[in-house]
Amino acid sequence: MLIGYVSDERYVALPDTQVELENDQISIEVRSRASGAVHADLPPGTYLATLARAGYGSKRVELTIPADRPHHFRLLKDGLLGYAWPKCVKTGEAAEFRVHSDEPYHLSLWRYGWEKELVRPIGWFDEHGPRATVQLTPDGDYTQTGIQWNKFGYTSPHHKQFATAPDRSGLYYFHARTESGTCFSFPWIVAPARPTAPIAVLASNITWNAYNNFGGRSNYIHPDRLPDTPTVNARLELRRYTDPSHINYDREDYDPLSFDRPEPINHIPADEKITDPIAGRAACHLAAAEWRLFGWLERQGFAYDLYAETQFHFDTLPLDDYRLLIISTHPEYWSQEMYFKLKAWVFERGGRLMYLGGNGLNGDVEFLDQQTCIYRNDDLRKLAVPDSPYESRFHLRCESEANLLGVVYDDRGIMTAAPYRVIDADHWVFAGTGLKRDQVFGERSLHERIPGGACGHETDKVSASSPANTRVLAKGLNPDDGGAEMVIHEPEGGGAVFSVGSICWPSSLPVDPAVSQITANVIRRFRS
Repeated sequence: MLIGYVSDERYVALPDTQVELENDQISIEVRSRASGAVHADLPPGTYLATLARAGYGSKRVELTIPADRPHHFRLLKDGLLGYAWPKCVKTGEAAEFRVHSDEPYHLSLWRYGWEKELVRPIGWFDEHGPRATVQLTPDGDYTQTGIQWNKFGYTSPHHKQFATAPDRSGLYYFHARTESGTCFSFPWIVAPARPTAPIAVLASNITWNAYNNFGGRSNYIHPDRLPDTPTVNARLELRRYTDPSHINYDREDYDPLSFDRPEPINHIPADEKITDPIAGRAACHLAAAEWRLFGWLERQGFAYDLYAETQFHFDTLPLDDYRLLIISTHPEYWSQEMYFKLKAWVFERGGRLMYLGGNGLNGDVEFLDQQTCIYRNDDLRKLAVPDSPYESRFHLRCESEANLLGVVYDDRGIMTAAPYRVIDADHWVFAGTGLKRDQVFGERSLHERIPGGACGHETDKVSASSPANTRVLAKGLNPDDGGAEMVIHEPEGGGAVFSVGSICWPSSLPVDPAVSQITANVIRRFRS
């Protein structure tokens, strides 16, 4: 009979895993098949299953046979990974560092500004027991429940793995390094205990979680639910590759995704500098790219307080204590609570917003608790019909984000990059650049996945939902009329919104003089 399936942390089938099944009457050993399937002829009862495979952590699991459905055994590959929990705190608060390592490791804490600054070494970790720093993963779909590292076997009051957040807000990283030289870094967002600057900046951690496929699911890999069987060949089985219409979202119900998981996509090499090209698929639109903005702000002398988007949702950010809010790079997923809170601040209370990113506020998120949310993608076939009245996933459930941002994403120009062309050269945003009408700027970029300029990867444009006074200042030169439209609009009451509409913009800030000057001009005007 089919007992279950064995898979790894990406829900990939693990063949040839030793599985020992025993109770007081029976003891047998079988091996998982090519599909990860485990078959055994056993009488009904409760069994202890012991699993072992070279290069993976062994585990013991109690299960009842027969069961309503096959059991999903999950094994964790040997290596080095980690995350802070909580992943965002206030200054002076503590978080637990949760590290998985199959050898002794050293941990240190760093602050990521224009340069990386060592805050303090935290120490060496090994413990006395064999492989005692190897973590366990729960069986089943732990993308919904969280991976819960440090839950078992971390009871000693003398070996608590906590770090206290420094007194200065910002982006911090833990650096883990093993005896053999393997390195892994993981982010920690530290918000101020109380406002210290006129500018608040949001790190896009809801988007980070959306792209994190650790456990086998993200909002892009099996967004609705884990399939019944583990993956054997992604290109032949995953819907994002096999659906000829490339509709990854076609329903209204989606299983939740937990923030309680490591984020390999946000690892930044220890020797990487802020002016280095951003290597890799994910880094160019997640934490590594956002770091370029945070560091640039400090180099320019702009004092700011950093918050996580989740802290904004749960009211940790006192918005009325700030003059300017900056969101950047790829703030794709927002809750309706966040959206209307920000919109009211801008339109009713004179708040100023800078949107230095692309494909932002495009998908609706519902929080179940502080560590779990549902990405409400809805059914994208509603967007694909001719003359659809909807402009985005957010519009399907709420309103078009262009009502606030002045622009909204569409897929013209997707996965291309180019400079911008000046349209409104007399506007104050171009002061000090020397740029004239039809001249180009933003030719330099650190965005290595899609090189070509400050306008790209994914881009936003003016739509029917944009405020009537939206003013187009520049437009990207991407093919198919796909260039982002850089805009500004100023509601009555002193509020203002400046949008660049491009994921690539922050990757140009440290290296392109015009992009730097334009951004600085807007900050100086908006924060006053």
